Amino acid sequence: MAYNILTPEEAASFIQNGQQIAFSGFTPAGGAKAVPSAIAAKAEKEHAEGRDFKISVITGASCGDLCEGVLARANAIKYRAPYQTNADIRSSANSNKMSYTDLHLSLTPQYMNYGFMGKFDWAIVEAADVNDKGEILLTTSVGISPTGLKLADKIIIELNAHQSKDIYGLHDIYETANPPFRREIPIYSAGDRIGSPVVKVDPKKIVGIVHTNMADTVAPFKPSDPITQKIGQNVADFLAAEMKAGIIPEQFLPIQSGVGNIANAVLGALGDNPDIPQFSMYSEVLQDSVIDLIKSGNIKCASATSLTCTAEKIDEVYKDIKFFKDKLVLRPQEISNSPEVARRIGVISMNTAIEVDLSGNVNSSHIMGKNIMNGIGGSGDFTRAAYISIYTCPSVAKGGMISAIVPNVSHCDHSEHSVNVIVTEYGVADLRCKSPYERANEIIEKCAHPDYRDLLRKFLKDAPMGHTPQTLARAYAFHEAFVNEGDMRKAVL
Repeated sequence: MAYNILTPEEAASFIQNGQQIAFSGFTPAGGAKAVPSAIAAKAEKEHAEGRDFKISVITGASCGDLCEGVLARANAIKYRAPYQTNADIRSSANSNKMSYTDLHLSLTPQYMNYGFMGKFDWAIVEAADVNDKGEILLTTSVGISPTGLKLADKIIIELNAHQSKDIYGLHDIYETANPPFRREIPIYSAGDRIGSPVVKVDPKKIVGIVHTNMADTVAPFKPSDPITQKIGQNVADFLAAEMKAGIIPEQFLPIQSGVGNIANAVLGALGDNPDIPQFSMYSEVLQDSVIDLIKSGNIKCASATSLTCTAEKIDEVYKDIKFFKDKLVLRPQEISNSPEVARRIGVISMNTAIEVDLSGNVNSSHIMGKNIMNGIGGSGDFTRAAYISIYTCPSVAKGGMISAIVPNVSHCDHSEHSVNVIVTEYGVADLRCKSPYERANEIIEKCAHPDYRDLLRKFLKDAPMGHTPQTLARAYAFHEAFVNEGDMRKAVL
């Protein structure tokens, strides 16, 4: 069938106040790029004329400034989930001008399917191709797009000429049934393919197509510095030692890695370590460093839900797509982040903490216990299911005024029961099967910055007898010192 060709403004004219939209995008990769700006312009016009106009925005994860940023600045978002990295979203959420729900990313499509999130009026997705049978070829991410396309009453497609149709075969679209009819996900190694290369929808749901020609706006990460390089080296040395000790099998295990400079440094260190064999990745996001490690032969295959690469690196993939097609797999996020699969194939998880406490609890989402930074993302999906769960962070921030190692985290995303290993530039704290006091000493002596070790030792020493070292009156002394004095080193313990 012939689809209607729409301008972004014509597409936006269909969107009404109060509607809920599933947008494509997992990070800026594969996100809708033209229609959100037109919706934002419509919202500004409606507001100027005294009418309400806000929508609910559901995506795979963050979706870039061209989607969530423009909508937030237009005050066009009523509700947002499940993750974001945008300063305008963050400001609205922290000032309670917007309802924001921080969700585990593997659960988001399930909550959609279960009806927890209500009705979906629209799915607005980027595609590299679509045919008259309603077969949609996604671009650089999958995220929640298959679920959104299935549940939405109507669909608008941004057909992006910048994205190569040769990407066909990179995606593996597989959706689970709802309980009680759900079966196991038949993935037994990172590179297994179990689904379809396209998303299939009823073509009658497609209201129209908006033509675009826009690259993903993924900014390059800062180069590694001595601290991130040391953290990466510490992780690589730890994993090499675990393999030498027989804890990790000699063929190694799949790696999951978070996003950012530390993640890039860790992956680089794994590639440089001669004792780490060629490995696979079963992760949610693949960055530029992964593409380089595939080309160098360090990574044999990588599975994720998003190619969060710079435009230059994506072009590299497109130019050599025959080489990459059997080495890259893009899946829906309920599959890429499936705890069931992660536990079964033995994924080693590596994520970044904002702060860690002496019990081994990790805060990865909030600043000073109240302000959302980005969100829990997919870290929780992998942490509890991991063969070994690792959290990394620099020992201090703000020029030493903030310690990443604190008596008690101000917000807990990952409990001590799920966190195995903490790594800073100072060393590796192996918390596995240790008592609370043993864990606390391990973290202080191996990971804390020297400026904070005496304070942390005092907290531990003065704690009244109990199974877990705790002094309620001083639990947040570090945080109070920063709020009141601007420096955690001034904590009174």
